[in-house]
Amino acid sequence: MSFKNLSSQYINGIWKEGTSSRVMENKNPYNGELIATYQAASKKDVDSAYQAAATVQKSWAKTNPVLKREVFENAVQFIKDNHESIVNIIIDEIGGTRLKAEFEIGLVTNMIKEASTFPFRMDGKILTSPIDDKENRVYRIPVGVVGVISPFNFPFFLSMKSVATALAAGNGVVLKPHEHTPITGGTMIASIFENAGLPKGLLNVITTEISEIGDHFVAHPIPRAISFTGSTKVGKHIGAVAGKYLKEAHLELGGNSALIVLEDADLNLAVSAAVFSRFTHQGQICMSANRLIIHEKVYEAFVDKYVAKVATLTCGDPKNPNTIIGPLINEQQVETTKALIAKGIQEGAKPILQGKIEGNVVEPVVFTDVTPDMSIAQEELFAPVVSILKAADEQEIISYANDTLYGLSGAIHTSDIERGAELAKQMDTGMIHINDGTINDEPHVAFGGVKSSGLGRLNGDWSLDAFTTFKWISIQHKARSYPYS
Repeated sequence: MSFKNLSSQYINGIWKEGTSSRVMENKNPYNGELIATYQAASKKDVDSAYQAAATVQKSWAKTNPVLKREVFENAVQFIKDNHESIVNIIIDEIGGTRLKAEFEIGLVTNMIKEASTFPFRMDGKILTSPIDDKENRVYRIPVGVVGVISPFNFPFFLSMKSVATALAAGNGVVLKPHEHTPITGGTMIASIFENAGLPKGLLNVITTEISEIGDHFVAHPIPRAISFTGSTKVGKHIGAVAGKYLKEAHLELGGNSALIVLEDADLNLAVSAAVFSRFTHQGQICMSANRLIIHEKVYEAFVDKYVAKVATLTCGDPKNPNTIIGPLINEQQVETTKALIAKGIQEGAKPILQGKIEGNVVEPVVFTDVTPDMSIAQEELFAPVVSILKAADEQEIISYANDTLYGLSGAIHTSDIERGAELAKQMDTGMIHINDGTINDEPHVAFGGVKSSGLGRLNGDWSLDAFTTFKWISIQHKARSYPYS
């Protein structure tokens, strides 16, 4: 199946172009080839999408859970049947390598399988009462309609993480993918669920620019919850707008993760984990290890092994199966990366490995002599650029790790598991992994950050809680005596 031929909007079960006068271009980030042009959505389209979702949601919430589960099983099968087409569009639209595409598809199918259990987990409780002959029933019910805004880096997965679970919990959904990834983050997902038998109108996809619709997607009166994955700056604004209108906001934002290597670590394992954690998808992952904090006793040995490994990574065309590092998403990201590299050098960091930049392909840059106050240690580096810091002891290691506005993920390498666990407790992060990489996401385990890395948790029970609410219905079985009677 060719997902490139899909129209730009999917509203109330109809494929159509947007009603805005704005024409948007979808380009391959590696070679600049035009994938598609499309008419952007307007505020009127947003209204139609939300209204459709709200209308169909009422009957969907009452649908037998067996029938709901079949939709998600069908979605998994459709993905399997169209595996190569999905791999190709991830490569063409995102600039992901085949390895990245396979990794992302695996995450998606596991998330849909987890979501397929949700219709059978809409449980409630019967609670006792201090009042005689009274029964309290607490029902778990859908919030109604959820607005989802997804990013450009892992758009298939990061859209599906909220879309599949919100739908499975009985909600309607309106999805707005990033303008650079309208297919993998949006219309392809609509196509998957359309072919899976999801009722028309329950899932709607809006592709547009924020400058076209402003805050209307978030402020609209219909959605009761907003799920956003993206930058901290935008996430703070969305959280503020959602709060103004008393909507729940689930925010997965930026990161500045630290991977720590203690003096008793398996250095070969630590190097392997650190390379994967920094350079997968060109470093364009919120959980990427921006900072490597190495105990001074193994610093030199680690750096030698790490640089030797990074120097072997192949860069270039993501269609080449041997490519590890493909292009950044656009020229703006490249210019931002160039500025951060220049600032790092200006502030005294040493680029012991610095590749060239051709088009949107940035070859790896490894900085040593980095101190925690430097910009490259403080800011999120959404590129194949890494900072290595030397630390004298555990106290300094934790101080360096926590010296950031972010708190998403992290990793600690040590041969003493309990030592690692105790240090992990001291790190201000939502997630931390012992003898592993910083990039981890499992469909049934709480995912989310602290500080400027976001609000709330998703996956498993946490997604179920995010996209449902509770209703208390009490029953007085025998007449109650009231005051004033």
